[in-house]
Amino acid sequence: MRRFSQRNSLVTLSEINITPLLDLAFVLLVIFIITTPMLEGSLDMNLPGQSTRAEVRPPKVEDIRTVEIDRAGNFRLQKRPLSLDQVEAQLVADFRANPNLIIRVRGDKDGKLDHAMQLLDRCTRRGMTQVSFSTELKQ
Repeated sequence: MRRFSQRNSLVTLSEINITPLLDLAFVLLVIFIITTPMLEGSLDMNLPGQSTRAEVRPPKVEDIRTVEIDRAGNFRLQKRPLSLDQVEAQLVADFRANPNLIIRVRGDKDGKLDHAMQLLDRCTRRGMTQVSFSTELKQ
């Protein structure tokens, strides 16, 4: 009889009551549900002055030059394959003719970022600061 009572006490020790743990999890869940919208909201601000800038118009098609960089690091300017030096020379010539030039860079997702950074570095050294990077739109 004594052995049986020892086994029974061991069996009761192996049971874990998870009710307090679930209560804590639900309380934390409710707290996060309540506080998340408050963190995402912006502050109401009274900004000084008014902008005297004219309406922002979309750029003209002739002001945009598209540079594409494939996975292997090959450059294409307006769908013509060129080396990086040739792309730079052509962009400088276009920028001198049109100071409103916008450079749009399209790079392969699996390509190296270094190629795009080399192009960006050369553009900024030459004073071409209107550079944008194209991404794929998710619908």
